[in-house]
Amino acid sequence: MEEEIHEELQFARTLETDTKGESIFNVLSNFFTEKSIPFTNIISVATDGAPAMVGRYRGFISNLKRIIPGLTAIHCVIHRQHLVAKHLSDRLNQFLHFIIQAVNKIRSNALNTRLFAQLCDKNDKDFQRLFLHNEVRWLSKGACLTRFYSLFDSVLEFLESRDSDLKENLIKFKADIAYLTDLFKKINDINLQLQGDSLNLIKTKGIISVFLAKLKFMKQNISRRELSQFPNLSQVECIDEDIHTYSQHLSALHDDFKTRFEDILTMDIPPWIINPFDETEVANVVLQEELLELSTNEELKVKFRKGYQTFASRNTRKISWTVGNRKEIFNSFSLVIPCRKEF
Repeated sequence: MEEEIHEELQFARTLETDTKGESIFNVLSNFFTEKSIPFTNIISVATDGAPAMVGRYRGFISNLKRIIPGLTAIHCVIHRQHLVAKHLSDRLNQFLHFIIQAVNKIRSNALNTRLFAQLCDKNDKDFQRLFLHNEVRWLSKGACLTRFYSLFDSVLEFLESRDSDLKENLIKFKADIAYLTDLFKKINDINLQLQGDSLNLIKTKGIISVFLAKLKFMKQNISRRELSQFPNLSQVECIDEDIHTYSQHLSALHDDFKTRFEDILTMDIPPWIINPFDETEVANVVLQEELLELSTNEELKVKFRKGYQTFASRNTRKISWTVGNRKEIFNSFSLVIPCRKEF
């Protein structure tokens, strides 16, 4: 237990007055003083990028860096991914509002909810209710769209005698619904990967890099009407304007992802961090000497089979200089704010 890296929630406190960066820092400072925890134990901090957290002069991070100058501050990767996912064109935003209207018309009225459930049961559907869309919950949009599309025919039937205009708008934008349902399923998969246990910067870079490559590949395929990556969209008739809209959206999504994750994507990961037993030459003489000692240590090679992250935590005393540099990477894996993990 002592030799492994674990992620736990340290504490949660309510802000009694304002939510300024200094107030947040004072709450943390009081807790650390109360529990006799040295500030030097903090190596990195993940935030949601709000001005109160990252403000240059009075933000929480700036207050913390006055005590810990070498602190590594990271914008929570899941929050970044959520901000990118919100990037929609005017047309896609418009159709999303139609979906929200339809869901609200059914879910906001108890009678309509029961009648819709009966209709779904009559149509032999797997589900009998729609999901509400919540901007705060990061997986909400994908779940809402997936459920809505699976009950699309029942929704149209229900709206036929209650709101014919809304029904016609939904039919008009069926291709858009199918496209975003498929896309947000992929985005939700990435979101769940970024919530994985023992997440660190190395794993995060790999997840984001793969998704960026997939976005580029999807854009190329959809431009030539190759829709195998979009199973729902492939079953719907698409006109050239639809294809152009989706291609542009994927391109904008790719660029936005690349911009927001630039710091992680451009991060240089030395080969010896992944495999210290490889014959790697480094400029630092002290590090090179320790790597040479490692390469001949058969006991440590056995321990390394359990993974580089576990290996680093179990051999801090044996590789002091190396681990001193690794801490920036291995202990920065608190990229996901724990209290938001259930989203």
